[in-house]
Amino acid sequence: MIIGGLQKLTLIDYPGKLAATVFCIGCNFRCPWCYSAELVLPEKIKLQPKISEKVFFNFLKERQGLLKGVVLCGGEPTIHQNLPEFIKKIKKLGYLVKLDTNGSNPKMLRELINKKLIDYVAMDIKAPKEKYKKVVGGIGIDGIVGNIQKSIDILKENKIDYEFRMTVVPTIHTKKDIIQIAKDISPARRFYLQNFRPEKTIDPKFEKIKPYPRDYLIEIQKAISSFFEICRIRE
Repeated sequence: MIIGGLQKLTLIDYPGKLAATVFCIGCNFRCPWCYSAELVLPEKIKLQPKISEKVFFNFLKERQGLLKGVVLCGGEPTIHQNLPEFIKKIKKLGYLVKLDTNGSNPKMLRELINKKLIDYVAMDIKAPKEKYKKVVGGIGIDGIVGNIQKSIDILKENKIDYEFRMTVVPTIHTKKDIIQIAKDISPARRFYLQNFRPEKTIDPKFEKIKPYPRDYLIEIQKAISSFFEICRIRE
């Protein structure tokens, strides 16, 4: 696994757990508001310092008994065929594993769940179905809407703890869009709204976009809360 970053302690990325976050390099999407260009764009990936598996696993061995979980994010972890083997090494050290994913690889998601390699999934929802392909851009995304739906359905089988989450971006998402998304994925356990942050975005134009006011997100939250067991705004 090519590791592009390691956050040695997080109190928020894994609900209820002290964890470390691993940033996997590479992504099949090109969401213009993404703030992880160094993990997504090939020209920036070349310049990003890498962390070897040896260094990473030595770190995990040192933190056994202190940390409880490891968060795998990116980029997009599921584009890597060696992901299951990588996670097996983490699980052997006794850690819980949370996967952050864009949901584009339902086959990999099901394999990880069936083999009990992951304990929690956070799936990002990018747009309503009819806008998905245009919004995310990227590579090899033919059939993306079908794959996203398959991943949603897999999580809603309730074989694993999970959440859906969405970054709300002015010029991309309207209140109507988000209500439609909520209807499409409901009923479900958890749905979190996250406000857009205009910083070091893949498309520099988005750095000039002003986020929605919090009151607007509260208004949306109230409109969709009945579709989920838990629906909150995440800071």
